[in-house]
Amino acid sequence: MPLDPLVKPRSVAIVGATDRVGPARSVIESLGAIGFPGAIYPVNPKYQTVRNLVCYPSLTDLPEAPDVVVFSIRKPLLPEQIRLAVKRGARAAVIYDAGFAELGEDGAREQAEIADLCREAGMPVCGPNCMGILNPTARSTTYKQTVMDPSDLAGNVGIVSQSGSVCIALLSDLRRYGISLSVSAGNEAVTRTVDYLEYLIDDPATKVIATFTETVREPERYVAALDRAAAAGKPVVVLKVGRSERTQRAITSHTGGLAGESRVFSEVLKAHRAIEVSDLDEMSEVLAVCQGERWPRGRGISVVTGSGGLAEMILDNATAAGLDLPALSSAERAEAERVIGRITGDGNPFDAWGNGDYAVNLPHAMSVVNDSERIAAIVYCADTGNDGQLGHPGRVLENVKMLVEAAQRSHKPHYLMSSRPGVMNLRQAKALREAGLVQIGGTRQGLGAIDRVARHMMGQRPVRTSANRCGPELADLLAARPGRRTINEYDSKRLLSGFGVPVARESRVATIAEATRAARELSYPVVLKSLADEIAHKTELGLVAVGLENDEDLARAFARLSERLERLDPPPSERAFLVQEFVADGVELFAGISRDPDFGLSLAVGMGGTAIAVTRDFALRMLPLREGDAEAMIAEVRGAALLASVRGQPAADVGSVVTCLEALADFAQHNADVLEEVDLNPIKALPQGRGCIVVDALIVARAPASAEASAGL
Repeated sequence: MPLDPLVKPRSVAIVGATDRVGPARSVIESLGAIGFPGAIYPVNPKYQTVRNLVCYPSLTDLPEAPDVVVFSIRKPLLPEQIRLAVKRGARAAVIYDAGFAELGEDGAREQAEIADLCREAGMPVCGPNCMGILNPTARSTTYKQTVMDPSDLAGNVGIVSQSGSVCIALLSDLRRYGISLSVSAGNEAVTRTVDYLEYLIDDPATKVIATFTETVREPERYVAALDRAAAAGKPVVVLKVGRSERTQRAITSHTGGLAGESRVFSEVLKAHRAIEVSDLDEMSEVLAVCQGERWPRGRGISVVTGSGGLAEMILDNATAAGLDLPALSSAERAEAERVIGRITGDGNPFDAWGNGDYAVNLPHAMSVVNDSERIAAIVYCADTGNDGQLGHPGRVLENVKMLVEAAQRSHKPHYLMSSRPGVMNLRQAKALREAGLVQIGGTRQGLGAIDRVARHMMGQRPVRTSANRCGPELADLLAARPGRRTINEYDSKRLLSGFGVPVARESRVATIAEATRAARELSYPVVLKSLADEIAHKTELGLVAVGLENDEDLARAFARLSERLERLDPPPSERAFLVQEFVADGVELFAGISRDPDFGLSLAVGMGGTAIAVTRDFALRMLPLREGDAEAMIAEVRGAALLASVRGQPAADVGSVVTCLEALADFAQHNADVLEEVDLNPIKALPQGRGCIVVDALIVARAPASAEASAGL
């Protein structure tokens, strides 16, 4: 349904209009203040006029069908009034009142009743439980707060928030950017974040989109919208709350327990070139960086200061945040010191105070780093408050003049940064904005914003081309035994090895005679494991025996495991064992596949063994992988340092691990329709040149569609 009647209406009706202070009065006054050119229709049977406007007793008495009806009334009155709006031909609605789906089942039923009425009429709806919509560029508003001064409202930032308070917060500081559209979406009974997102992508007044998200509805449309925004050159800045993992669904594999909602959502945003932030400070700084005429096209940042101590603090923060502050080269340092004098540290941050000649040294420092191919953005850090009691009054605009002149001699973006977020001088910020430059704040937030925009501008590597491997089909295995979901280790490895996953040598056996024969063929030492679909995690039940050196060890282990199997209640459907080669050396890794119910399959890799669930030291990517993803994931794992040569131990064969991860990804994509989870734990990464071996594996198939629906998935 078209959103124009909702976001830029030609006429507005306010049900519940009154002269008393409240949302209805605020909307009427704001429409006047913002210069709304259309008709305003107060509706309330108690009054003949409201705010000097003719007041109508009912929506059915209006002289025309309004584009949007604002409902400033309590919940019990809404159903009947919405029916009247539909009868009068209203094209959209804004519902402020709360007490609907956010309060539970009863409220959800009441919300659904209203939503059904509006959908049947083709009416987009903002709310319920919302603040409304502010559109300065169209000079319209249904926003609950009163517009006091519209002069600096309009700009290029589109805001969509499921929280009204977040809208208030973002609209409370418009020193560095204005708004093309601000939507407090509330419960999104009819019109959702993705609808507004699609609208803003096509809106010529919008340059960057900011969203505060609690719940993503219609995930496929959402992802498609992110892709379209990236293609249109409009960054989508996302602050997602509710980061706790899903605990409602049963989790069989370790991967399913690790790949929680927040990690998956972060990777979805990254895969589709959205910019994720963790708080409103970070969001505000990203929106500010996007106001610059130039955006960074690389991650290298040079920070110029006039203070050695400040430089050290910035470097500490930047290093902890993983920001790229390239040091001066020897030639760059020599050129800098030729004019400035001795420079402390490695020159980034660049303490350019030197011999104390501010007017010469700082411009020269900016000139030196501007010529560096490793630097994509230049930042001058200098703190100036709005009502400073100390300092040189002329320095405020001198800094602007210096930065503007440096930027004019460059093709790189330049920024003025305060060391704390939110601290700035209004005259300075305005002068920078007029020159196409940006004031940022906070050594972590401001520099992080430059880095986030740079990553967005750098784009992505192409999707990795599958190796076109093929092997036994998971679907065929499932069809042979209806109802089967958890696939035992032996069958899992047969499926995976067909796609190139390197697995340990092993044999499936049923008797001690078969086990002894298999162990001799493999050569001792060996490992003995129970084998059954129902036993996903054998170690916890004492159903694994390792390092068996001879026939006698094997016989004792076989008897012990057989006795433990007999005591299981219920017993497994089959009584089988696995005799496997014992892989003694190698660094243990973990890899796995997990399905998110909204966004599909992801691949995780981390250090192996039982500690993974505690340390949570792993990297994650959505499938399909992109070129270089597997290598990058391994490098992201903190414990991956163990793969290098450590204390005389040879370096592990990382290349073979990369190949294993890519083979696992190929298997997952080939079987995506029927696959839920995969665990490879441990993978033994052997010394360089010897490859890697998957020692244990588990595959979990998707539940039938009917079972998923009944489980609420």
